[in-house]
Amino acid sequence: MVRIEDVVGFLINRQISVATAESCTAGLMAAMIADVSGVGPAFERGYVVYLPEAKNDMLDVSFETIDEYGLCSEEVAREMALGALRHSNSSMALSNTGAAESDDDDLDGLVCFGCAANINGRERVISETRRFDGSRNEVRRAAARYGLLQLPSYYAQLLEAKPVADGR
Repeated sequence: MVRIEDVVGFLINRQISVATAESCTAGLMAAMIADVSGVGPAFERGYVVYLPEAKNDMLDVSFETIDEYGLCSEEVAREMALGALRHSNSSMALSNTGAAESDDDDLDGLVCFGCAANINGRERVISETRRFDGSRNEVRRAAARYGLLQLPSYYAQLLEAKPVADGR
């Protein structure tokens, strides 16, 4: 079973530093990775951006993207990841946005993840959507853990991804 400590080792061995941009998990990813002793070389900063205005102000997520796709969308997660990458000195950024609980059954437990990296001077970004079961805080914890444990896989996907062409 992969542990967050293993992910931190992966990042340190490859000299990758990560920034997090969290909405749904409200800082849990940053807290979980910071729990690992010696994480300093692999974790630079974390953004908690709950409201649309915060996503726009801190990470340059466009209101047009939010209006067109909704807060719980891969498009917003991708812009959040790119914003965290651009506003940090990290080589990789991990984001999430979603609905830990919702009156809308279609959104309940739905979390969108984004991951961006600067590879050979070119920005690349990927995203995915997952659904988690449980109470509001169980969903938040599961999503935070899932996102962190995916970092090695996301990195491999980013190496194959096409560079961002239009800045988004």
